[in-house]
Amino acid sequence: MSTMNMLICQEPKKLIHEKRDIPIPEKHEALIKIKSVGICGTDIHAWGGNQPFFSYPRVLGHEICGDIVTLGEKVTQFKVGQQVAVIPYVACQRCPACLGGRTNCCEKISVIGVHQDGGFSEYLCVPETNLLLAEGIDPQAAALIEPYAISAHAVRRAAIVPGEQVLVVGAGPIGIGAAAIAKAEGAQVVVADTSSARREHVASRLGLPVVDPSAQDFEALLRAQFGGSLAQKVLDATGNQHAMNNTVNLIRHGGSIVFIGLFKGDLQFSDPEFHKKETTMMGSRNATPEDFAKVGRLMAEGKLRAEMMLTHRYPFSQLAEIFEHDVINNRALIKGVITF
Repeated sequence: MSTMNMLICQEPKKLIHEKRDIPIPEKHEALIKIKSVGICGTDIHAWGGNQPFFSYPRVLGHEICGDIVTLGEKVTQFKVGQQVAVIPYVACQRCPACLGGRTNCCEKISVIGVHQDGGFSEYLCVPETNLLLAEGIDPQAAALIEPYAISAHAVRRAAIVPGEQVLVVGAGPIGIGAAAIAKAEGAQVVVADTSSARREHVASRLGLPVVDPSAQDFEALLRAQFGGSLAQKVLDATGNQHAMNNTVNLIRHGGSIVFIGLFKGDLQFSDPEFHKKETTMMGSRNATPEDFAKVGRLMAEGKLRAEMMLTHRYPFSQLAEIFEHDVINNRALIKGVITF
């Protein structure tokens, strides 16, 4: 049997190359030859031993694009040779969340590249229901459909409509995606980040106004962007405790907050401030097939592009050797994609 190369996170801070047999797809699976994989904060945290609900050894990688090379006997929706993106959330389809159409927060969710082996590998078997046709999209852009889908889900949770004044806090990949999609929805978007390099990235690649939340006059700068008011809606993609605890102070009365990022700990904010504004506060987790489909449409329309977030490319063959220096310790990195 033919073999394939894999990159395994054997234990925290240890990536090793290994050869394994190319897997044979089950009857409802397709075997894909991987072309590109995005590097997520989840992968970085797993490498560092800081990812909850994670076990080793594990093949990382859940932002995946590849070509179908073999089909299981029961697969009917795809053909050999088609380029696909992977929806990495394998849901049970039986719990109340799944039965209510909320497969993104399935009670027994298994995420490819987190709870089961993922895309840091030359080949991968994927259930037919977890594939999205991605023909005609550059493979590096197709690998970014998943993070963009997380952003799209948050924008949908926020129920953003044209003309609304929206603040996105955090200019990492998910924040950038949320800002780009909210802009595509017709909202007036401002992005806040403490990093001058990331603010410059957003201003140049998304054409959006930016503010520094660490500035002494941050609130005044924010109000100036919104005609004297605070934001109607805040999408926080920082995963930072201080930033998330402060969001209730960034919305106007009647405003809404969506938390995309998360941290290990407790949210703490002023209950009087929360109540007097009649705040709507919600979390946003993963994405649904509807969100993936929307991202595919926006990419086809040119409203979402890889270069909005993509800053670095890495060859799969060298990844173990360069991962710590070029990924973990690279302060210039916003979004990286592995090429095969």
